[in-house]
Amino acid sequence: MRPRFPEPLRPGAVVGVTSPSAGVPAELHARLGVAVEAVRTRGYDVIVGGCMDGTTHVSASAADRAAELQRMLLDPRIAAVVPPWGGDTAIDLLPLLDWDGLAAAEPTWMVGFSDIATIITPLTLRAGWATIHGQNLMDTPYSVPDGIASWLDLVALPRGATVRQTSPGRYREGIVDWVEHPEDDTYALDLVGGWTRLDGDGEVDVTGRLVGGCIETLANLAGTAYLDPRPLASLGDGLVVYVEAAEHDALTICRNLHGMRLAGFFDDASAVLVGRTTAPDGATLTQHEAVMDALDGLGVPVVADVECGHVAPHLPLVNGALARVEHSAMGSVVTQTLA
Repeated sequence: MRPRFPEPLRPGAVVGVTSPSAGVPAELHARLGVAVEAVRTRGYDVIVGGCMDGTTHVSASAADRAAELQRMLLDPRIAAVVPPWGGDTAIDLLPLLDWDGLAAAEPTWMVGFSDIATIITPLTLRAGWATIHGQNLMDTPYSVPDGIASWLDLVALPRGATVRQTSPGRYREGIVDWVEHPEDDTYALDLVGGWTRLDGDGEVDVTGRLVGGCIETLANLAGTAYLDPRPLASLGDGLVVYVEAAEHDALTICRNLHGMRLAGFFDDASAVLVGRTTAPDGATLTQHEAVMDALDGLGVPVVADVECGHVAPHLPLVNGALARVEHSAMGSVVTQTLA
């Protein structure tokens, strides 16, 4: 299954905003407005859907969320769909979406991470659409550091384009209070740290098709038709699998990764990238040790502390893109080709 890349966005293109999982509470509407304006500043029109309520853990009923998301994904006027952020239970949409219809339709860019991986990764593996992981709408106002692209940059690239991203070697722990500072647009990357190879020493230089997402959400899809990497692996390019822990402790992450491995998710990996996390260690097991407890013996490079998780800055990865990953004393690079 060769992934299909959506048409690039041009000035005047329409971006749809809906919440397939958690909506936006009233106290964060100011930040939502700032984020929407950041998209409009790039020359795009924005349509905000009706499934945005933030008073509970979901923005609307599963039926309403699925219907609105599908309408946006299939609407030829909408070139990209970008939820405000993740949440907890996007999984309830999966049986309600028309996967045959999506597979037959022209692809639309969908962008997001965290619980949104529950949707975008199946969109790639089951419907064949390339999707963008690693940023969301509420993060859009931030100026990304040198070496990292914004999702707004990626959706404007033509098919066949190549984008090279490098680790900035700096990151931020904690979050900004958007209630007090809805206008915040500058990352305070005050901590130093680069990528860490976990499986041994030596340089890394591998290629493969990108696929992955948040461990806590994808683990629930392992072994189902929604997280079957074999069609993508059948291209023969290998897979660069990326995973990241949002908040669960190391023991839970260890169990989740073991389950994903047993389900075959890592079988065709050329390498595994692991996002930097602030999730807690266990009393006798760190997050890094949890990864290797589950993935030791794969025989491929395992590289942690990559900027593809919940810790800012957020390096976007295109599910389905052909990637080259390089890691050495000279630097850490991921180059993606949209073909």
